[in-house]
Amino acid sequence: MTRRTRIISCGSYLPAGIMTNEDIAKVVNTSNEWIEQRTGIKSRHIAAQGETTSEMATHAARQALAKAGLTGLDIDAIFLATTTPDQTFPATAVTVQDNIGMGDHGFALDLQAVCSGFIYALATADNFVKSGQIGRALVIGAERFSSLLDWTDRTTCVLFGDGAGAVVVEVDETGTGSAKDRGILSTHLHSEGAHRSLLYVDGGPSTTQTVGHVRMNGKEVFRHAVTRMGEVVHEALAQYHLKPEDIRWLIPHQANQRIIDSTVAKLQLPPDRVVMTVSQHGNTSAASIPLALTVAIEDGRIQRDDLLLLEAMGGGFTWGAALVRW
Repeated sequence: MTRRTRIISCGSYLPAGIMTNEDIAKVVNTSNEWIEQRTGIKSRHIAAQGETTSEMATHAARQALAKAGLTGLDIDAIFLATTTPDQTFPATAVTVQDNIGMGDHGFALDLQAVCSGFIYALATADNFVKSGQIGRALVIGAERFSSLLDWTDRTTCVLFGDGAGAVVVEVDETGTGSAKDRGILSTHLHSEGAHRSLLYVDGGPSTTQTVGHVRMNGKEVFRHAVTRMGEVVHEALAQYHLKPEDIRWLIPHQANQRIIDSTVAKLQLPPDRVVMTVSQHGNTSAASIPLALTVAIEDGRIQRDDLLLLEAMGGGFTWGAALVRW
């Protein structure tokens, strides 16, 4: 038998406030047509005044737990991916641990890989489960990215939104070691710090003692994203001698419609096998993949035994993929 990590439920949360492209055009020199043509985004959710990352993460976590018929006491660990923690410390994950009634059972920690954060967190949870150190975990991506935006910079402020997504994962010991097993088949992580200046925030505790704002070289980010995401998809498939046509659903990081379209074209994958939420969510960074996953499960697209390929790229640069049999 092969010890696998299986995703057993998903949860999500989007703030009530919606900012359309027309709303953004009232505060910065842009238009709905300019934004939609370049990004595919029509609207995004924006957290209310005082609404924190931990609150959004808690909503998503509670929903995932309820769908699995579990409580916080059933969870051994929380892995929370975020670029926008409530505070410099403690970790936002420990606030979620307290909110869901997990008590002093297990542990909770934050991971920071920007838009790749959920893949990094899922890989970390997978390895803890496979090693036998834990049996069940919450993996969360949650962001209040609007807090990092310069609302006078139309090249960045139009892209991002707020939200949270969560999954419950647990050990499954029925696998055979083949690609037909249910659960996480493999994870693949990469980073390249030499390009960190192409997408970053110009603040931090040890540099400016401020939070800072997002700064981006969009053309270069686009070029690297299409290349790296295509590479990591092929890397994930190669481990089990699979081909792109074996993927039932590609669930990419929802950064930009053009990046996703270019990646899909390189893979020669039919567009109707790609889960897309970018038009209504914008780029929610670490939250985007679990949000998209939840949408596709709730609307019935994803069915038992479907092969899913989750992939993302973020500042750092970081990138990664996870191959999952549902």
